[in-house]
Amino acid sequence: MKKKLISMLMILVVAAIYLTGCGNSDSEKTSNEETKKGKVYYLSFKPESDQVWQNIAKEYEKEKGIEVKVVTAANGTYEQTLKSEIAKTDAPTLFQINGPVGYQNWKDYCMDLKDTDLYSWLIDKNMAVKDGDGVYGIPYVVEGYGIIYNEEIMDKYFALSDKAVDISSTTEIKNFDMLKKVVEDMTAKKDKLNIEGVFASTSLLPGDDWRWQTHLANMPVYYEYKDKGIVDTDKLEFTYADNFKNTFDLYINNSCTKPEMLGSKSVNDSMAEFALGKVAMVQNGNWAWSQISGTKGNVVKEDKVKYLPIYTGVQGEETQGLCIGTENFFCINSKASKEDQQASIDFIQWLYNSDYGKNAVTNDLNFISPFSTFKDDEKPTDPLAKEVIKFMSDTSLNTVSWVYPSFPSQTFKDNFGADLLQYANNKMSWDELKTAVIKDWESEKAATK
Repeated sequence: MKKKLISMLMILVVAAIYLTGCGNSDSEKTSNEETKKGKVYYLSFKPESDQVWQNIAKEYEKEKGIEVKVVTAANGTYEQTLKSEIAKTDAPTLFQINGPVGYQNWKDYCMDLKDTDLYSWLIDKNMAVKDGDGVYGIPYVVEGYGIIYNEEIMDKYFALSDKAVDISSTTEIKNFDMLKKVVEDMTAKKDKLNIEGVFASTSLLPGDDWRWQTHLANMPVYYEYKDKGIVDTDKLEFTYADNFKNTFDLYINNSCTKPEMLGSKSVNDSMAEFALGKVAMVQNGNWAWSQISGTKGNVVKEDKVKYLPIYTGVQGEETQGLCIGTENFFCINSKASKEDQQASIDFIQWLYNSDYGKNAVTNDLNFISPFSTFKDDEKPTDPLAKEVIKFMSDTSLNTVSWVYPSFPSQTFKDNFGADLLQYANNKMSWDELKTAVIKDWESEKAATK
């Protein structure tokens, strides 16, 4: 009996040890799974959208229990900020490049995304940044820009009995010559129209000059590429420099701000001037509606904000549409942990394939999505995005594609912006500026080799 009792006690002790061990194993497994969830660190580049991204991050953390950190670089500092952040132990897991040129700078940090659902959802896969068989950058928005105008002010002008043109609607402006006639006549009659100028301030504050050294500069480079049948060049001839000058001069000479004061003006100043009805026109993209509508005292009605193409005097521009494309490509940090990589992929796929995410993309970020996951009733309803979609759908018009991702560097653009300020202040001639642009393009292209 004693032997049997001892044997039974030993069996119970072994069983207890085994069960305790199993319990610890399960606990350790659970703990390991929790640490393997991964986290997301997104480095964004649009200050005007920072709060929206912060809200999205909070919602995702609430829904999925995954940490999402969003840091937004200041205007014009994204490349420098990324260089600084990518070198840290806690580096961004999700960042963006501006296209093929940006990819060359960051290809050592770009994970292949060809097997992701996000890439499979991309409607036009030719838009992705590819290298061989790999996909290293996926566009996450299609955007458009042009000359935004307040139709109420324009209608007031066209109702004048002494206007200097024989057209009766802004939609009849089809080229630079007519645009110039209308704008200069409106400037002469600005008191009758109760405006301070036709155009909002041409913001030339360093860091806020991207609408000119990048977006407006896209026009002459696009036409030069088109003539030559190329998509990039080491040597820019700047053959359409005078066309750029046409439009830039029109902006600065018919503005609510004198040219010599433009170096102190920001994009926010410019958009506020338009929102408050001080001016009739402003060059910007569809992302600007949130700035316009969010301005305290905004008087621009949703059904009265429209687009004109950026006319520069190029032959045949009567069939020109808006500038439509993207410079926004998601990349996953190839040097991040596998857990953080997967967490980042899951985050952006949730954003573009969940009810909350799609609503935020369309109505808060005001993006036009390039993915098939969006139904017709999930597409943008804001007026500028609808205008872009309208122009995209007009088969009689030729969209101006975005070629500025091929610009040599941020340094080139910053130098161009600084020279434009010098020109506006009568401290640099146009010929000097043109020579500087050609020289900077070649030297900066060589520096990237």
